Amino acid sequence: MPYVRTVRTASGATAVQIVHSSRRGSRDIEHLGSAHDDAEVELLKAAARQRLSAGQGELDLGLDAGAPGGPLPITASRMGCLLDALEHAWRVLGLDGATGGDEIFFGLVAARIIEPVSKLDSLRVLEEAGVAAASYRTVLRRLSAYAKDSWRQKISAACAAHARLGPATLVLYDVSTLYFETDEGDGFREPGFSKERRLEPQITIGLLTGADGFPLTVSAFEGNKAETRTMLPVIESFMAAHDLPDVTVVADAGMVSEANQKAIEAAGLSFILGARIPHVPYLVAQWRREHPGHDIPDGHVFTQPWPAGPNGGRRDQVIYYQYKTDRARRTLRGIDEQVTKAEQAVAGKVPVKRNRFIRLAGGTRAVNRELEEKARALAGLKGYVTNLRACPDGTPVTAEFVIGAYHQLFQIEKSFRMAKSDLQARPIYHHLRDSIEAHLTIVLAALAVSRWIESTTGWSIRRFVKTARRCRTIQIQAGPHTITAADPIPDDLRNAIDTINGRTGTH
Repeated sequence: MPYVRTVRTASGATAVQIVHSSRRGSRDIEHLGSAHDDAEVELLKAAARQRLSAGQGELDLGLDAGAPGGPLPITASRMGCLLDALEHAWRVLGLDGATGGDEIFFGLVAARIIEPVSKLDSLRVLEEAGVAAASYRTVLRRLSAYAKDSWRQKISAACAAHARLGPATLVLYDVSTLYFETDEGDGFREPGFSKERRLEPQITIGLLTGADGFPLTVSAFEGNKAETRTMLPVIESFMAAHDLPDVTVVADAGMVSEANQKAIEAAGLSFILGARIPHVPYLVAQWRREHPGHDIPDGHVFTQPWPAGPNGGRRDQVIYYQYKTDRARRTLRGIDEQVTKAEQAVAGKVPVKRNRFIRLAGGTRAVNRELEEKARALAGLKGYVTNLRACPDGTPVTAEFVIGAYHQLFQIEKSFRMAKSDLQARPIYHHLRDSIEAHLTIVLAALAVSRWIESTTGWSIRRFVKTARRCRTIQIQAGPHTITAADPIPDDLRNAIDTINGRTGTH
């Protein structure tokens, strides 16, 4: 009958063999391998027992699992690559120190990145990842601490320190709304303006980031509060908390009303804002008069100084008007489509819908040709206004710097997309303001870690999580010994992890 034996080799190792037969001095021996320690010997013995029992039927005798011939038990399994990368980013960003090593908070942030679900289901995500999660009652008790302004300020301070903000540093500001599936407001969750035209109660979220979209702070406001009234409180609070004498705010034109711009000026802030163009600027009209029959060159910039008056209460400003051929082409195509629809509606061929080129007066309908002419004259133009005295590095302000800084707004839009899609920031499982505030603080920290990993690896956070979570580290019990094994890591993931582990400085 075949049996397993061990023999010492000339090199001092231990060989594990299966002796299939031994007759008249002739032996049929299968050599499985050599081991240099007890753990390796146990693994080879286990493989030998499985080899011997292969193809044999099993009779349940009530013996313990892991008996000779059975599979070796896995005692632990962990998403090693993914968790180690998240923990490394956590430490590099200074969030470990900022939170006092709070493992519960880190677990909620990690779960939000791995698989954004409810707080209760986050415990399941952590368990699957191989993290010893706290009880649900413990998590609920901790949420009140995470909802406090002081806790979020710690997260924000770590992000600001990592970003190395300095005098007149560029910061981007934008807002979005998160709606709730409820019928009635409660003073915080209230119906308000929604770009998605939703009628449910919502809250307004103000996000402040660095020029590269790295999050600095997030604030929540009542859903019916005007977006333009959120920017100044967020920025002033951030500057006071981090002792910043000045920052340069970059925001879209839709974020800044005339009153809001005056308030920003009164606060002594520098800004780069999108400028509304209600009429054809004088410089543009003059150029067209001097160049009849010619198109404005692609990328041409008109510079219009706007000096402050003696009692204006503001700094000198400069407005830049840039013309782009592609922008003009897209705008003119949209105008053509709208005018065609307006003409069909006026002729009674299609129903009258919202169309800015339809003029209704005294029960009659007509195409607003004056508005059409004005829109065509403005096609391709984009305005930018700034009150900067100098660039953050001390060099003179140029049109290229101002326009380039404004175009960085796509970075904050990317952060909002990540927060709302990858991290599912909408707090649909929360109803009380404290739990909503705690949830947004978790999302802020998760967004910081995600943006750091993306900037470090060049991968999207979704791709990184999807790839890394498949590589697990497991512990196998082989007799009295515990063996650690791991899934092979693909080369591209290995390179990404090496980059993460080799990066310790700021972004």
